[in-house]
Amino acid sequence: MSINGRNNNTDFYNECTARDTEGGETTPLIGNGSVQTRATGASFTSSVFNLMNAIMGSGILGLAYAMSNTGIVGFCILLILVSSLAAYSIHFLLRLCDQTGINSYEDLGGKAMKKTGKIMVGIAIVIQNIGAMSSYLFILKSELPAAIHSFLRPEDTGNAWYEDGRLLLILVAVCVILPLSMLPKIGFLGYTSSLAFLFMLYFAVVIVVKKWSIPCPLPYNVTTLSDTFKVSNFSDSECTPKLFIISVKSAYAIPTMAFSFLCHTTVLPIYCELERPTKARMQNISNISIGLSFLLYFISALFGYLTFYSHVDSELLLGYDAYLPQDIMVMTVRLAILISVLLTVPLIHFPARKSVILLLYGGRDFSWLIHIVSTLTILSVVLMLAIFVPDLSNVFGVVGSTTSSCLLFVFPGVFYLKISNQPLRSLDSVGAILLVVFGLIMGVISLSVIVVTWVESP
Repeated sequence: MSINGRNNNTDFYNECTARDTEGGETTPLIGNGSVQTRATGASFTSSVFNLMNAIMGSGILGLAYAMSNTGIVGFCILLILVSSLAAYSIHFLLRLCDQTGINSYEDLGGKAMKKTGKIMVGIAIVIQNIGAMSSYLFILKSELPAAIHSFLRPEDTGNAWYEDGRLLLILVAVCVILPLSMLPKIGFLGYTSSLAFLFMLYFAVVIVVKKWSIPCPLPYNVTTLSDTFKVSNFSDSECTPKLFIISVKSAYAIPTMAFSFLCHTTVLPIYCELERPTKARMQNISNISIGLSFLLYFISALFGYLTFYSHVDSELLLGYDAYLPQDIMVMTVRLAILISVLLTVPLIHFPARKSVILLLYGGRDFSWLIHIVSTLTILSVVLMLAIFVPDLSNVFGVVGSTTSSCLLFVFPGVFYLKISNQPLRSLDSVGAILLVVFGLIMGVISLSVIVVTWVESP
């Protein structure tokens, strides 16, 4: 058994080496009594930052709203459940990598369900990541001019070029996103990912600090910019946190949390480039990344909820805009979140490009021409969607609810059941079945929530 494991692990090294040695330094690697070469890997720390950056995005803005619809204890239970299942599904992916020597999500689909599985996974990754990138750029297009405007004096505003969201988006895409997306290895993004993590940490700190800047009951009017409020007629009972809340809106919480932990399309590329790649080492990276993300998610959601209670906005920062419109910390944290979202786009782009190349060109050696053409094509599509499509939520809401649940829960469970030779009554097989069932339920709930939202919207 140990001999098979060693051979499969060597196959994994060879697979990574074949695809990632272009332009990189090499270090000796011992396998089957011979010395092999492999590109110098990414460090443990940079891999943690990259995976955290893939996990944490604009979803952090909606978790306080989820807590207001589930209660503090209910939110904790659901967040622990979803984060644990996300880590468990990563465990299946990494275990299958070690068993088969395959280093890509798409090829695992091919191993489990032949060409159909490979195409299904590839299409799901491309759609999910293009949707995520488009939504992030859409946020930048609408919020970046407002963020810049908040730092300027009223007399300095007008028809300035920096108030055109589309022009700003093109400049940012060309000057920042494109150069970072052109990098051939995902490990190079560790520095930008660490910066994005610091911005998310700053966001959590500001949410905690501003808990004591807005009184409760909530004010309904701001008379000056010095925090002089008129007190509303809300009752003091609205300032009491709820432990459990069950309502129709509670159904929104599970999809929001699940999407907030979706990082599975980047796990295997990070694993492949990791220095001294082993399942245990990558599992530790995943656990640390999910654990730190869980901590920041919970702190920001808790203090955001304890600031606004039942009046939490679906996008948390909008509440602070209403009650602290010229607060310097709120303005800087909005800009920090936008920069963090901006730095996440190249990281999401990497697995999308990898899927496109794998589906169109197979497992051929690295080619700069294919790399550049694929990068420009994907970014052009994403940029056109963000600029010209007025509302992305309807299209990618439906597609995202299905592809996200498949990538996060359904595919890892199904692939493990198809590839692994474990009996169905074994612990991992039962866990894989439960993971698939949970993913299907989450997909149905997500789709139902979107349909109900469409029906209820004016």
